[in-house]
Formats: sequence, C-alpha cells, structure tokens
Amino acid sequence: MTNKVFMVLAFAGVPVSVIGTLMHWSNILLFVIYCITIIALASYMGRATESLAIVAGPRIGGLLNATFGNAVELIISIFALKAGLISVVLASLTGSVLGNLLLVAGLSFFVGGVKYKTQSFNVYDARHNSGLLMFAVIVAFVIPEVFAMTMDETETITFSIGISVILIALYLAALFFKLVTHRGVYQPKEEDRSSHEEETPEWSKGKAIAVLAISTIAVAYVSENLVHTFEEVGEVFGWTELFIGVVIVAIVGNAAEHASAIVMAYKNKMDIAVEIAVGSTLQVAMFVAPVLVLLSLLFPTAMPLVFTLPELIAMVTAVLLMIVIGNDGETNWFEGATLLAAYVIMGIGFYLL
Repeated sequence: MTNKVFMVLAFAGVPVSVIGTLMHWSNILLFVIYCITIIALASYMGRATESLAIVAGPRIGGLLNATFGNAVELIISIFALKAGLISVVLASLTGSVLGNLLLVAGLSFFVGGVKYKTQSFNVYDARHNSGLLMFAVIVAFVIPEVFAMTMDETETITFSIGISVILIALYLAALFFKLVTHRGVYQPKEEDRSSHEEETPEWSKGKAIAVLAISTIAVAYVSENLVHTFEEVGEVFGWTELFIGVVIVAIVGNAAEHASAIVMAYKNKMDIAVEIAVGSTLQVAMFVAPVLVLLSLLFPTAMPLVFTLPELIAMVTAVLLMIVIGNDGETNWFEGATLLAAYVIMGIGFYLL
C-alpha cells in the first residue's frame, strides 16, 4: 500500500515539479510539491539500493547502503552549497544527527515498545557504535569549534579539510572492520540469519540500477529547484535558515529511511531499526559532512566544519542521551518517549532562535 502511494506521488510529482518550475508557480506551492516529490523518489532509491544489496551480498551491500543511505540529503546539500547557503547545509547536518538519534530512534523505540514490553538488539554493535558516535560528533565536531576561535578563515578551512580526510578514512576503516575483519562478531542471530538467506530482491540487478539512476537524476533536478524556494518560504513562515536546515531539509532528506526504521521496530527487527538510526547518523557525521567540506572547495564559498554553539550542544546532548539509553541493548516505549521529548525541546529552541 505504501509503495503504491509513493509510486503515485513520484510519477505525478516529477512532471508537476517540471511544469510548476517552467510556469513560475508560487514558491510556497512549489516548496510543498518539491518536498513531497523528493520523499517519494527517496523511497524508490531506498528500494533499489536494498535490491542491489541483496544481489551483491552483505559486504558490497553494506557499502551500497553506506553510499546511498543519505544520497538525497547529500544532493540537496550540494545545491545549497552551490547557492552559498552554508548555514543551511551545516544546519541540515545537525538536523540529520538529531533526527536520526532522537526522532527516528525515539519513534522506533516507542512504536515497537507499545507492541512489545521490551525489545533487544545487538549490545556489542551498540557499544561499537557508541565509540564511533563519541568520536564523530564530540571529537571531530567540537574540536574544530574550539580551535577555530584562534584561527583565521584560511586556517579554519585547512583544519576542516584535514579533519574531513581523517573522518572519511576512519569511516571506511569502520566499514572494513565490520564487514571484513570482524564480520563474525556482528553476525545476526541464528533465526535472523536464516531468514536473511531466504531474502529475495524486489527487482532484478538491471532494473534496480536503472531505477536508482533515474531516481538520482530526478532528485538532483528537484533538489536544485527546492533550494531556490528557501528564502521566500523562510520569510513567509518566519523560519530562519537554521530552522529550515535543522528540521525541514533533514526530515525531507531522510523521510523514507525514517519510515523504514519505524516499520522494522514494529516488526520487532530492532537490530535493523537501530542500525538505520545510528548507522545513518555515523554516515552523516563521518562521510556526508566531510565530503561536503571537500566538495565546497569547488564553489566560491568553502564550508568550514564549524557549527554554531546551539547546534553543537544539541548534537552532543543527543549522542550522550542515545548512548545512555541504548548501551544496554534493550528498549521500551518510555525510552522512546524520552528521546522524542528531547527532540521536541530542541525543535522548539531552533524555531525560536
């Protein structure tokens, strides 16, 4: 049923987006159309990636999921960088971290917890991810902020480039660690493994590649136009660039992935739900953010890896809260409600800034 809805939205949204752009419709109307279209296209990208991951096997599949997991947000951010909207890009990265750790994980824990008293997931995986979260957000994001206070603009960019290269290298090392050298340590339970082996791809390899290519091109087109609506939308609704980035862009860019995590939690597949929430956060912090820093060097305005104080404090708080709640490998609806409450508090704060 959900797939049919996304199919209608995608097949209707793309031509309507093109027509609306050519006929110069209201930016507010176009903003809504673009957002809905991107969410629908993202679901197709996700399904195509999943099919390819099943065909290619767990090692290549893990790499594919890592590459395309945040592709939509990466595309939106690239066009925002091109338009010189550095604050929107940094805010969207913040929003992704908060959205994944508090909103997605919170909804997953809550929805799953309503159906089941307690739910469990791989505690060793949780602890491994906790260390990476501490490094990616607290070390790699806070340190540049502190050192940049005594640096000029050129030194800050140089420092950001160095950190970005290290983050990407460590992220690739983390994938190699999980998928190759320590693959057995993170194997799913016996019953999950047997069901995984029987899993069949939704689409053939050729169809999945074609769908992924077409969806990516369509997302790129719609995203470029979406970025040009931000200024007027912000003026009409009283939204700052910070709020647009933290809440709107982050939710639109990850909507399909968010829905998948909640569905998995409802089916009691918590390993997958947690991997989507935490794994996606790690992708954003250790891969998407540094890649954007390096890509920004191609545009007139380079982007330093320096966030505002509210963004940093919000991300650090989200990481610490997630580690405390998730490190025991068990969840319930109340822990989900706690994460959601934190997200709402931060959302109100960013709205009022």
